Amino acid sequence: MTLVPVVRARNTRNAVVPELKLSGFQTIMVGMSRLLKNSVIAILISGPLVMPVSADIYKYRDAEGRIYFSDEPMRGNYRLLQRFGMNGQTKKKGQSKVNYAAVEVNKQRFSPLIETVAKETLIRPELLHAIIRAESAYDPNAVSHKGAVGLMQLMPGTAQRYGVSDRRNPQQNLRGGATYFRDLLIQFDFDLKLAIAAYNAGENAVIRSGNKIPNYQETQNYVVKVLRFYRQNRLDNS
Repeated sequence: MTLVPVVRARNTRNAVVPELKLSGFQTIMVGMSRLLKNSVIAILISGPLVMPVSADIYKYRDAEGRIYFSDEPMRGNYRLLQRFGMNGQTKKKGQSKVNYAAVEVNKQRFSPLIETVAKETLIRPELLHAIIRAESAYDPNAVSHKGAVGLMQLMPGTAQRYGVSDRRNPQQNLRGGATYFRDLLIQFDFDLKLAIAAYNAGENAVIRSGNKIPNYQETQNYVVKVLRFYRQNRLDNS
């Protein structure tokens, strides 16, 4: 099967410019510096890189089987396949770590905190429970393969944005994640599906999709899952 690697970076332009072919792989570089492009090419061809660069390269596959290379972690419907150091060496791929065995115990443990934060952020506790169950199965030490951490699975940037200094701290993590979700509800005019999609894929992904749920299988499944948990929680509490 012919793979189609795509090199991506943030703040890229819309234009996609095909540049060359390497060993049967069509390589597309999008809005990246010449140095980073050369770095990726060096890794693909021979491994070692002549010029030292501090960044790593991440290799992802999307739901349609396309392969992407990025100079930073990507959110959304992408599966991390490999991580390269800029010396061409493969780094160990991150793996999700969630303690599913303790779901009920942790649910009972954190329910009072969830109720408190729900009142503070004006979010229904049944909805907050649904998000936490989908994100971390109530595991305060859960870590995703993309680097999200804690009950609400905060990425480093989101944690910093909401003043969370310790993502493994349940109180900080829950308040930061709940406040972020409340802001997403406000941003998308209280459209619950869009807010849930934005929590998974990022608000910019929803905006780029014309204020619709992005066409990412992971995100679409996530929205369905959270809404199912939410409905079940409301039935249980009725």
